[in-house]
This record gives sequence, structure tokens and C-alpha cells, in this order.
Amino acid sequence: MSDLHEYTHHYDGAPASSPDSLLLVWDAPNLDMGLGSILGGRPTAAYRPRFDAIGRWLLGRAGMLSHTAGTHVEAEATVFTNVTQGGADVIRPWVEALRNVGFAVFAKPKTDEDSDVDPDMLTHIRRRHSEGVLKGLVIASADGQNFKEIIDELIAEGLPVTVIGFHEHAAWAVASETINFIDLEEIPNVFREPLPRISLDSLPDHGAWLQPFRPLSALLSGRGH
Repeated sequence: MSDLHEYTHHYDGAPASSPDSLLLVWDAPNLDMGLGSILGGRPTAAYRPRFDAIGRWLLGRAGMLSHTAGTHVEAEATVFTNVTQGGADVIRPWVEALRNVGFAVFAKPKTDEDSDVDPDMLTHIRRRHSEGVLKGLVIASADGQNFKEIIDELIAEGLPVTVIGFHEHAAWAVASETINFIDLEEIPNVFREPLPRISLDSLPDHGAWLQPFRPLSALLSGRGH
């Protein structure tokens, strides 16, 4: 029997499920790292994704899924993020803005390397599936190692799965014949300005710097493996 059907854990505090849902799970730490690598540093306001645009896009997808499924499908938008020690005041406006748009937020203290939100995202997906309301899944992440197993299980059951992210970092999804991949920049109005993307296939004549995805010091803590 699939692990999806064996999941019964109740996730206290999670939003109540809708009758049928298209679930978006946004992996904030992963996408922040991907965006930072494209920009070569922390994004300015012009390069931060607009979640109202993402919400409208998701509502449109839910509408199309409703038409295909012959039943009403609600859009459920969720963002998962870590909060570093002393960092609550920094991200509070962002979290409040997300909630004001209509996104649920799962925030977890970042205390060590084992306190990532990865298992919490998987738990939420499995919870919705166990409730029998999951009609489609959208994963905003480049972390194929984390999500590939559950994606394969859902697709095998006939559920549509879409991955959104940056094509530079999600080759596993781009190359898949069963996953629908959409580059985040292709969603209308998500970014106020075009991202300054550099590709090995389209380098300028004078060359270009490609920034590291993580600091070299990460090797000291084993994160570089």
C-alpha cells in the first residue's frame, strides 16, 4: 500500500481543508536560495516575487482543474519558511503580507541543520491526500530529492502535479515527461523587472560571473555534500 494512504497523523493548527483543493506548497528557503544565486545577492524589491500575482495564477489553475474534473476545486496557497534566531522582526512584514493576500504560512524556528521545513511540507501534502480532498499539487521548489518520491506517487494515481521554480536549478523537473514545469518568471507579473539571468548557452561576449549557490564555509558543517 502507498505511504500516501498510510498517513493518518493530525497536523495541529493547519488550515481546515476545503471540499476539493489544488494545493500550492511554496518552499521559501529553497526558492530564496535559487533567486539569490541568480541575482548574486539578496533581492531588492524589484526582484521579489509578488504573491498576489502567484495567487491569481493559482486561482486560474484551480478554475481550469474544476472544468476538467467536473467539480469545484478550491485553490489553497501555503508558504513554508524558517525563522532564524532574532530574525522575527525582519520577516514579520513579509509574513503578514502573505496572510493578507490569502496565503497560509507555516513558520518554524531555524535552530540547527535538522530543523528545515522539508518534512513539514511533505506532512501537509500527505495530510490533504489522506483527507481525500487533494485534486492537484503545485510545488514551488527546486528540491527534487525532497519531493520526487511523493510526486511520483501522486502522478501514478492520476493527480496532476506542477513544479514551479527556476529552470537553472530544477533540471529534474524540466526534463520530466510527467511533471508540468513552469518557470517562475513565466507567471504574469510575478516580477516587476526581468531577472538578470545568465545561461551557459547564452553568455555575453565579454563573459559573465556565475555566483556560488552557497558559501564555501558550508563544507565545514557538511552542507556541501
